[in-house]
Amino acid sequence: MTPLSAPLAITLGDPAGIGPEVILGAWMRLRAERRAPPAFVVGGPQLLRATAEALKIDCPIVPIADPSEAIFASAVGLPVLAGLDGALTPSRPSPEGASLALASLKWGAKFALSEVAVGLVTAPVAKSALAGIGWDYPGQTEFLADACGRPYRDAVMMLAGPSLRTVPLTVHVALAEVPGLLSADLIMHKARIVAGGLRSDFGILQPRLAIAALNPHAGEGGQFGDEDARIIAPAIAALQAEGIAAFGPVPGDALFTPRARQGYDAALCMYHDQALIPLKALEFDEGVNVTLGLPIIRTSPDHGTAFDIAGKGLADPGAMAAAIVMAAEMAAARAAAHG
Repeated sequence: MTPLSAPLAITLGDPAGIGPEVILGAWMRLRAERRAPPAFVVGGPQLLRATAEALKIDCPIVPIADPSEAIFASAVGLPVLAGLDGALTPSRPSPEGASLALASLKWGAKFALSEVAVGLVTAPVAKSALAGIGWDYPGQTEFLADACGRPYRDAVMMLAGPSLRTVPLTVHVALAEVPGLLSADLIMHKARIVAGGLRSDFGILQPRLAIAALNPHAGEGGQFGDEDARIIAPAIAALQAEGIAAFGPVPGDALFTPRARQGYDAALCMYHDQALIPLKALEFDEGVNVTLGLPIIRTSPDHGTAFDIAGKGLADPGAMAAAIVMAAEMAAARAAAHG
Protein backbone atom coordinates (compact mmCIF):
# COMPACT_ATOMS: atom_id res chain seq x y z
CA MET A 1 0.00 0.00 0.00
CA THR A 2 1.24 3.51 -0.83
CA PRO A 3 2.49 5.28 2.32
CA LEU A 4 0.04 7.87 3.64
CA SER A 5 0.98 11.43 4.52
CA ALA A 6 -1.16 11.31 7.68
CA PRO A 7 -3.16 8.67 9.56
CA LEU A 8 -6.80 7.71 9.17
CA ALA A 9 -9.23 8.72 11.92
CA ILE A 10 -11.63 6.00 13.12
CA THR A 11 -14.67 7.04 15.14
CA LEU A 12 -16.02 4.93 18.02
CA GLY A 13 -19.65 4.73 16.99
CA ASP A 14 -22.14 3.93 19.73
CA PRO A 15 -20.08 2.29 22.50
CA ALA A 16 -22.96 0.01 23.43
CA GLY A 17 -22.93 -1.51 19.94
CA ILE A 18 -20.40 -3.65 18.12
CA GLY A 19 -18.28 -0.69 17.02
CA PRO A 20 -15.56 -1.06 19.68
CA GLU A 21 -15.14 -4.79 19.15
CA VAL A 22 -15.07 -4.66 15.35
CA ILE A 23 -12.52 -1.84 15.49
CA LEU A 24 -10.28 -4.02 17.66
CA GLY A 25 -10.88 -7.14 15.57
CA ALA A 26 -10.31 -5.32 12.29
CA TRP A 27 -7.08 -3.76 13.51
CA MET A 28 -5.69 -7.08 14.70
CA ARG A 29 -6.70 -8.83 11.47
CA LEU A 30 -5.07 -6.17 9.30
CA ARG A 31 -1.98 -6.08 11.46
CA ALA A 32 -1.60 -9.87 11.22
CA GLU A 33 -1.95 -9.60 7.45
CA ARG A 34 0.50 -6.67 7.35
CA ARG A 35 -2.16 -4.48 5.77
CA ALA A 36 -2.87 -2.08 8.64
CA PRO A 37 -2.47 1.55 7.52
CA PRO A 38 -1.51 4.28 9.99
CA ALA A 39 -4.68 5.12 11.91
CA PHE A 40 -6.02 6.15 15.28
CA VAL A 41 -9.33 5.84 17.10
CA VAL A 42 -10.94 9.12 18.12
CA GLY A 43 -11.37 8.54 21.84
CA GLY A 44 -12.11 5.64 24.15
CA PRO A 45 -8.76 4.22 25.33
CA GLN A 46 -10.22 2.80 28.56
CA LEU A 47 -13.38 1.64 26.80
CA LEU A 48 -11.39 -0.18 24.11
CA ARG A 49 -9.02 -1.70 26.64
CA ALA A 50 -11.99 -2.99 28.66
CA THR A 51 -13.56 -4.38 25.47
CA ALA A 52 -10.33 -6.16 24.55
CA GLU A 53 -10.06 -7.69 28.01
CA ALA A 54 -13.72 -8.76 28.14
CA LEU A 55 -13.58 -10.44 24.72
CA LYS A 56 -9.99 -11.68 25.05
CA ILE A 57 -8.82 -9.73 22.00
CA ASP A 58 -5.04 -9.41 22.13
CA CYS A 59 -4.85 -5.81 20.94
CA PRO A 60 -2.46 -3.40 22.69
CA ILE A 61 -4.04 0.03 23.21
CA VAL A 62 -1.63 2.98 22.87
CA PRO A 63 -3.11 6.25 24.22
CA ILE A 64 -1.92 9.29 22.27
CA ALA A 65 -2.28 12.99 23.01
CA ASP A 66 -2.25 14.15 19.39
CA PRO A 67 -3.05 12.56 16.01
CA SER A 68 0.50 13.30 14.86
CA GLU A 69 1.68 10.54 17.22
CA ALA A 70 -0.40 7.88 15.46
CA ILE A 71 2.02 6.87 12.72
CA PHE A 72 4.76 5.98 15.21
CA ALA A 73 2.34 4.52 17.79
CA SER A 74 0.87 2.21 15.14
CA ALA A 75 4.07 0.18 15.26
CA VAL A 76 3.32 -0.73 18.89
CA GLY A 77 -0.46 -1.17 18.94
CA LEU A 78 -3.73 0.58 18.20
CA PRO A 79 -3.35 4.33 18.77
CA VAL A 80 -6.32 5.86 20.61
CA LEU A 81 -6.76 9.55 21.27
CA ALA A 82 -6.97 10.27 24.99
CA GLY A 83 -9.41 12.79 26.46
CA LEU A 84 -12.69 11.19 25.31
CA ASP A 85 -13.81 8.05 27.10
CA GLY A 86 -16.72 6.13 28.53
CA ALA A 87 -17.80 2.99 30.33
CA LEU A 88 -18.20 -0.43 28.74
CA THR A 89 -21.96 -1.12 28.59
CA PRO A 90 -22.57 -3.56 25.70
CA SER A 91 -26.16 -3.84 24.48
CA ARG A 92 -27.27 -0.97 26.76
CA PRO A 93 -27.42 2.27 24.76
CA SER A 94 -27.55 5.42 26.86
CA PRO A 95 -27.41 9.21 26.54
CA GLU A 96 -23.82 9.10 27.81
CA GLY A 97 -22.86 6.62 25.11
CA ALA A 98 -24.60 8.68 22.43
CA SER A 99 -22.73 11.78 23.62
CA LEU A 100 -19.43 9.93 23.36
CA ALA A 101 -20.29 8.72 19.85
CA LEU A 102 -21.21 12.25 18.76
CA ALA A 103 -18.05 13.78 20.26
CA SER A 104 -15.93 11.17 18.48
CA LEU A 105 -17.68 11.91 15.18
CA LYS A 106 -17.33 15.68 15.54
CA TRP A 107 -13.62 15.47 16.32
CA GLY A 108 -13.07 12.95 13.55
CA ALA A 109 -14.69 15.30 11.04
CA LYS A 110 -12.52 18.19 12.26
CA PHE A 111 -9.37 16.10 11.91
CA ALA A 112 -10.30 15.08 8.35
CA LEU A 113 -11.25 18.62 7.31
CA SER A 114 -8.00 20.04 8.69
CA GLU A 115 -6.07 17.24 6.95
CA VAL A 116 -4.65 16.08 10.28
CA ALA A 117 -6.21 12.81 9.11
CA VAL A 118 -6.25 11.73 5.44
CA GLY A 119 -9.63 10.08 5.79
CA LEU A 120 -12.44 9.20 8.18
CA VAL A 121 -13.78 5.73 8.99
CA THR A 122 -17.00 5.85 10.99
CA ALA A 123 -18.29 3.05 13.20
CA PRO A 124 -22.08 2.62 13.36
CA VAL A 125 -24.25 4.86 15.51
CA ALA A 126 -27.81 4.55 16.81
CA LYS A 127 -29.85 7.39 15.34
CA SER A 128 -32.56 6.97 17.99
CA ALA A 129 -30.02 7.33 20.81
CA LEU A 130 -28.51 10.40 19.15
CA ALA A 131 -31.97 11.93 18.68
CA GLY A 132 -32.40 11.65 22.43
CA ILE A 133 -29.53 14.11 22.96
CA GLY A 134 -30.69 16.59 20.32
CA TRP A 135 -29.27 15.10 17.11
CA ASP A 136 -31.37 16.28 14.17
CA TYR A 137 -29.67 14.65 11.18
CA PRO A 138 -31.01 11.65 9.23
CA GLY A 139 -27.60 9.98 9.58
CA GLN A 140 -23.85 10.44 9.77
CA THR A 141 -23.64 11.17 6.03
CA GLU A 142 -25.86 14.25 6.33
CA PHE A 143 -23.95 15.41 9.41
CA LEU A 144 -20.67 15.17 7.52
CA ALA A 145 -22.09 17.01 4.52
CA ASP A 146 -23.12 19.83 6.86
CA ALA A 147 -19.70 19.80 8.55
CA CYS A 148 -18.09 20.13 5.12
CA GLY A 149 -20.39 23.00 4.13
CA ARG A 150 -22.02 20.97 1.36
CA PRO A 151 -25.73 20.41 0.64
CA TYR A 152 -27.05 16.96 1.49
CA ARG A 153 -27.63 16.16 -2.18
CA ASP A 154 -23.88 16.39 -2.84
CA ALA A 155 -23.13 13.59 -0.34
CA VAL A 156 -23.67 10.46 -2.41
CA MET A 157 -23.76 7.08 -0.71
CA MET A 158 -22.00 4.30 -2.61
CA LEU A 159 -21.92 0.71 -1.34
CA ALA A 160 -18.73 -1.01 -2.41
CA GLY A 161 -17.32 -4.52 -2.24
CA PRO A 162 -14.71 -6.53 -4.09
CA SER A 163 -17.00 -7.31 -7.02
CA LEU A 164 -19.74 -4.67 -6.99
CA ARG A 165 -20.40 -0.97 -6.37
CA THR A 166 -23.96 0.34 -6.13
CA VAL A 167 -25.47 3.79 -5.54
CA PRO A 168 -29.08 4.27 -4.39
CA LEU A 169 -30.43 7.49 -5.91
CA THR A 170 -33.22 7.62 -3.33
CA VAL A 171 -32.49 6.23 0.11
CA HIS A 172 -34.68 6.11 3.23
CA VAL A 173 -38.09 6.79 1.75
CA ALA A 174 -41.20 4.69 1.19
CA LEU A 175 -41.17 2.75 -2.07
CA ALA A 176 -44.41 4.47 -3.08
CA GLU A 177 -42.62 7.84 -3.00
CA VAL A 178 -39.75 6.84 -5.28
CA PRO A 179 -41.32 7.59 -8.72
CA GLY A 180 -42.24 11.10 -7.62
CA LEU A 181 -38.73 11.78 -6.33
CA LEU A 182 -36.94 10.70 -9.49
CA SER A 183 -35.92 13.32 -12.02
CA ALA A 184 -33.40 13.65 -14.82
CA ASP A 185 -31.65 16.32 -12.75
CA LEU A 186 -31.27 13.96 -9.76
CA ILE A 187 -29.87 11.16 -11.91
CA MET A 188 -27.44 13.44 -13.71
CA HIS A 189 -26.30 15.25 -10.56
CA LYS A 190 -25.47 12.05 -8.71
CA ALA A 191 -23.98 10.35 -11.77
CA ARG A 192 -21.54 13.24 -12.19
CA ILE A 193 -20.49 12.95 -8.53
CA VAL A 194 -20.07 9.18 -8.82
CA ALA A 195 -18.00 9.49 -12.00
CA GLY A 196 -15.82 12.15 -10.39
CA GLY A 197 -15.37 10.08 -7.24
CA LEU A 198 -14.40 6.96 -9.16
CA ARG A 199 -11.78 8.98 -11.02
CA SER A 200 -10.27 10.82 -8.05
CA ASP A 201 -10.63 8.22 -5.26
CA PHE A 202 -10.50 4.91 -7.10
CA GLY A 203 -8.13 5.70 -9.96
CA ILE A 204 -10.69 4.73 -12.64
CA LEU A 205 -9.94 7.15 -15.46
CA GLN A 206 -13.01 6.38 -17.57
CA PRO A 207 -15.76 5.19 -15.22
CA ARG A 208 -18.57 3.10 -16.69
CA LEU A 209 -21.94 3.74 -15.07
CA ALA A 210 -24.85 1.34 -15.41
CA ILE A 211 -28.18 3.07 -14.78
CA ALA A 212 -30.88 0.77 -13.46
CA ALA A 213 -34.45 0.82 -14.69
CA LEU A 214 -37.22 1.58 -12.23
CA ASN A 215 -39.86 -0.76 -13.57
CA PRO A 216 -39.80 -4.44 -14.61
CA HIS A 217 -38.35 -4.85 -18.11
CA ALA A 218 -37.55 -1.11 -18.11
CA GLY A 219 -41.27 -0.41 -18.47
CA GLU A 220 -41.86 -2.82 -21.38
CA GLY A 221 -42.66 0.00 -23.80
CA GLY A 222 -44.87 1.79 -21.30
CA GLN A 223 -46.91 -1.23 -20.20
CA PHE A 224 -45.37 -1.17 -16.69
CA GLY A 225 -44.86 2.55 -16.26
CA ASP A 226 -43.35 5.38 -18.27
CA GLU A 227 -40.60 6.62 -15.91
CA ASP A 228 -37.86 4.68 -17.68
CA ALA A 229 -38.58 6.30 -21.04
CA ARG A 230 -39.72 9.68 -19.70
CA ILE A 231 -37.07 10.34 -17.01
CA ILE A 232 -34.23 7.83 -16.97
CA ALA A 233 -33.44 7.44 -20.68
CA PRO A 234 -33.20 11.23 -21.34
CA ALA A 235 -30.88 11.60 -18.34
CA ILE A 236 -28.61 8.87 -19.71
CA ALA A 237 -28.54 10.53 -23.13
CA ALA A 238 -27.58 13.86 -21.53
CA LEU A 239 -24.79 12.19 -19.51
CA GLN A 240 -23.46 10.55 -22.66
CA ALA A 241 -23.45 13.94 -24.38
CA GLU A 242 -21.23 15.21 -21.54
CA GLY A 243 -18.76 12.40 -22.16
CA ILE A 244 -19.78 10.21 -19.22
CA ALA A 245 -19.90 6.49 -20.11
CA ALA A 246 -23.40 5.84 -18.83
CA PHE A 247 -25.79 3.26 -20.25
CA GLY A 248 -29.25 1.86 -19.58
CA PRO A 249 -31.88 1.84 -18.29
CA VAL A 250 -30.97 -1.77 -17.44
CA PRO A 251 -33.76 -3.93 -15.97
CA GLY A 252 -33.02 -4.76 -12.34
CA ASP A 253 -33.26 -8.51 -12.89
CA ALA A 254 -30.43 -8.37 -15.45
CA LEU A 255 -28.13 -5.82 -13.85
CA PHE A 256 -26.32 -7.97 -11.29
CA THR A 257 -25.51 -11.21 -13.10
CA PRO A 258 -21.80 -12.15 -13.09
CA ARG A 259 -21.40 -11.21 -16.75
CA ALA A 260 -23.28 -7.92 -16.37
CA ARG A 261 -21.14 -6.85 -13.40
CA GLN A 262 -18.03 -7.03 -15.57
CA GLY A 263 -19.42 -4.29 -17.81
CA TYR A 264 -19.57 -1.39 -15.34
CA ASP A 265 -17.70 0.22 -12.46
CA ALA A 266 -20.80 1.29 -10.53
CA ALA A 267 -24.53 0.72 -10.82
CA LEU A 268 -26.84 3.65 -10.09
CA CYS A 269 -30.09 2.29 -8.67
CA MET A 270 -33.44 3.98 -8.32
CA TYR A 271 -34.23 2.98 -4.72
CA HIS A 272 -32.66 1.68 -1.53
CA ASP A 273 -33.28 -2.05 -1.77
CA GLN A 274 -32.45 -2.20 -5.47
CA ALA A 275 -28.91 -1.14 -4.52
CA LEU A 276 -28.47 -2.81 -1.13
CA ILE A 277 -29.94 -6.27 -1.70
CA PRO A 278 -27.36 -7.35 -4.32
CA LEU A 279 -24.50 -5.71 -2.43
CA LYS A 280 -25.38 -7.45 0.83
CA ALA A 281 -26.08 -10.75 -0.90
CA LEU A 282 -22.68 -10.73 -2.57
CA GLU A 283 -20.44 -8.76 -0.19
CA PHE A 284 -22.09 -8.83 3.26
CA ASP A 285 -18.90 -9.32 5.28
CA GLU A 286 -16.85 -6.94 3.09
CA GLY A 287 -19.39 -4.28 2.17
CA VAL A 288 -18.27 -0.70 2.68
CA ASN A 289 -20.39 2.45 2.75
CA VAL A 290 -18.45 5.17 0.91
CA THR A 291 -19.50 8.82 0.82
CA LEU A 292 -18.66 10.54 -2.46
CA GLY A 293 -18.97 14.25 -3.23
CA LEU A 294 -17.30 15.61 -0.08
CA PRO A 295 -13.85 17.18 0.28
CA ILE A 296 -12.96 14.48 2.81
CA ILE A 297 -12.70 10.72 2.41
CA ARG A 298 -15.28 8.83 4.46
CA THR A 299 -16.00 5.12 4.66
CA SER A 300 -18.02 3.01 7.06
CA PRO A 301 -18.85 -0.69 7.45
CA ASP A 302 -22.17 -1.50 5.82
CA HIS A 303 -23.87 -2.68 9.01
CA GLY A 304 -25.47 -1.18 12.09
CA THR A 305 -24.84 -1.19 15.83
CA ALA A 306 -26.16 -4.75 16.32
CA PHE A 307 -26.99 -4.14 19.98
CA ASP A 308 -28.38 -7.68 20.25
CA ILE A 309 -24.95 -9.29 19.82
CA ALA A 310 -22.73 -6.55 21.26
CA GLY A 311 -20.23 -7.78 23.80
CA LYS A 312 -20.73 -11.45 22.93
CA GLY A 313 -17.76 -11.85 20.61
CA LEU A 314 -20.01 -12.73 17.68
CA ALA A 315 -19.48 -9.64 15.50
CA ASP A 316 -17.49 -10.18 12.32
CA PRO A 317 -14.87 -7.41 11.86
CA GLY A 318 -14.58 -8.04 8.11
CA ALA A 319 -16.61 -5.02 7.00
CA MET A 320 -14.71 -2.69 9.35
CA ALA A 321 -11.39 -4.05 8.09
CA ALA A 322 -12.58 -3.49 4.51
CA ALA A 323 -13.67 0.07 5.37
CA ILE A 324 -10.24 0.88 6.84
CA VAL A 325 -8.37 -0.54 3.86
CA MET A 326 -10.66 1.17 1.36
CA ALA A 327 -10.23 4.56 3.07
CA ALA A 328 -6.45 4.13 2.90
CA GLU A 329 -6.59 3.13 -0.77
CA MET A 330 -8.86 6.09 -1.57
CA ALA A 331 -6.49 8.47 0.22
CA ALA A 332 -3.55 7.11 -1.77
CA ALA A 333 -5.50 7.39 -5.04
CA ARG A 334 -6.58 10.95 -4.28
CA ALA A 335 -3.00 11.94 -3.44
CA ALA A 336 -1.79 10.42 -6.72
CA ALA A 337 -4.55 12.16 -8.70
CA HIS A 338 -3.55 15.53 -7.25
CA GLY A 339 0.11 14.97 -7.98
